Amino acid sequence: MVLGFAATGFLGAGLFVVLADASPDTGDSKAPLQVVATNAGGTTKSSKKRVVILGVGWGGMSFLKNLDSTLYDVRVVAPRNYFVFTPLLPSVTSGSVEGRSISEPIRRIIRSKGKHAHFHEAECIKIDAKNKRVICKDVSEAKVKGKEEFALEYDYLVVAVGATSNTFGTKGVKEYCHFLKEVSDAVKIRESIANCFESASLPHLSTEDRRKLLSFVIVGGGPTGVEFAAELHDLIHDDLLNLYPHLHNDVKITVVQSGDHILNTYDERISKYAEQKFTREGIDVKMGCRVLGVQEGDIAFKVKSTSQLVNLPYGMIVWSTGIGTRPVVADFMEQIGQADRRVLATDEWLRVKNCEGAYGIGDCASIEARRIVEDVGYLFKLADKNNSGTLTTEEFVETIEKVRQRYPQIDIYMERQHMKGVLGLLSDATKAGEHSAVQLDIQNFKQAIAKVDSQMKSMPATAQVAAQQGEYLANCFNNMASEVNDNIAPEGPIRIRGTGRHRFQRFQYRHLGQFAPLGGEKAAYELPGDWVSIGRSTQWLWYSVYASKQVSWRTRTLVMFDWTKKFLFGRDSSKM
Repeated sequence: MVLGFAATGFLGAGLFVVLADASPDTGDSKAPLQVVATNAGGTTKSSKKRVVILGVGWGGMSFLKNLDSTLYDVRVVAPRNYFVFTPLLPSVTSGSVEGRSISEPIRRIIRSKGKHAHFHEAECIKIDAKNKRVICKDVSEAKVKGKEEFALEYDYLVVAVGATSNTFGTKGVKEYCHFLKEVSDAVKIRESIANCFESASLPHLSTEDRRKLLSFVIVGGGPTGVEFAAELHDLIHDDLLNLYPHLHNDVKITVVQSGDHILNTYDERISKYAEQKFTREGIDVKMGCRVLGVQEGDIAFKVKSTSQLVNLPYGMIVWSTGIGTRPVVADFMEQIGQADRRVLATDEWLRVKNCEGAYGIGDCASIEARRIVEDVGYLFKLADKNNSGTLTTEEFVETIEKVRQRYPQIDIYMERQHMKGVLGLLSDATKAGEHSAVQLDIQNFKQAIAKVDSQMKSMPATAQVAAQQGEYLANCFNNMASEVNDNIAPEGPIRIRGTGRHRFQRFQYRHLGQFAPLGGEKAAYELPGDWVSIGRSTQWLWYSVYASKQVSWRTRTLVMFDWTKKFLFGRDSSKM
């Protein structure tokens, strides 16, 4: 009944950004340009602005579904022809959910956009920023020889290719470790688990051989690593040990974490509960450990607190320790002078810095917000209307109130310092009780406001962030068209270095909470603020939210069917 109720989307409605429908692109009108697509029957022409979207993850699909494609010539390029509901990938590794149940064909979404959007299953191998085009390569097995590569020109480029797993240059990781970024990764992990159990059941193996085969190591104690460890524990103890009872004493699950706690981005109560639960269930959590290298059947790491070197045998190892840069993005960054960064730098409007017409969303990009200390001179000049060289309290308050919209870190700082008004910012520049008579020179002014930059933090690399960015960017594109056609005035914050206002409001992430499934039909949920929920009821809320937030009724039905099948018949351990 609860699962059926979940399908309506009532429980948890709005807890995550749902991938919605269409919206347009931004830009000024130019002469029609030619779109080159050598693998699509030659050259086509269009009088509309050309938008090329790289990637079909959360950011790319959110942008596409909210973009008004009737106003643009839209091209989507990706090496896979389906969208994946990535929060359920750990469930695919255990067989709780099938890979196809969380995958939605891209062409179903493209079809809903009409004839104004086109999909090309290919991999972008180079972004030519100077000539505004992308070079793509056919990745299918049924390719035409000599015509594997083609180019697409663009007026606007949305880079949403995601990221790879970050190995930190650790020797042997790429050769011997499983990753968990794609459905294919989850399927390989599922097959590897079955292989370990079947091999360990062979009659000629020693106890040492069996224990090595059934030693499962997860490197990384973040959300993905912890959820996979929980799914693996449930799969083994709820299903596999019923089929392999003679292996009960040989199974071991180990989580290797470099930090002092697992789930360290969550509330401390959730982190401690997860550690205690894992310990009770026999999952060995080794914290404060740095991996030195991985060999076939063996991982070496160092315990930071004691400098002890440990070699741990394994039968299967999963690497889940952050994100790395894709080669095409690294090359693009080098072209535009961002080679010293890990991800693309964008401004608060998601525009790629140093590259006109390009936007970056999702895991491949990071917003580099303007620090208020960079604009101290401009702000002081804005406030000092009579050019006296000093500011009164009234001038200070009036100016800060005017620019709060441009620098959201002001509000974050005031909230965390429990300030009732911007006047509280003067506490470091003046003595208590003397605010009314203060005369601030530029040094006092800088001292009063520079500290708010300490609250600036990078956004997490999550589906929630990418989906919100895609929706925001599509709405900006749609409103841009309205502004051009209907002469609508800019609605963004005032320009500090210049006159007038910015065209749109800056992107502002709205954190709507995060789940942490912990296995045993228990989960944790953290909402903004100080509200935390842990237990079985939270697991049912997790079922509700994740069912309702599937991208279609097809995937919603399939996921619910998989969960029901798991409850009735258990997980399938067959290798196919």
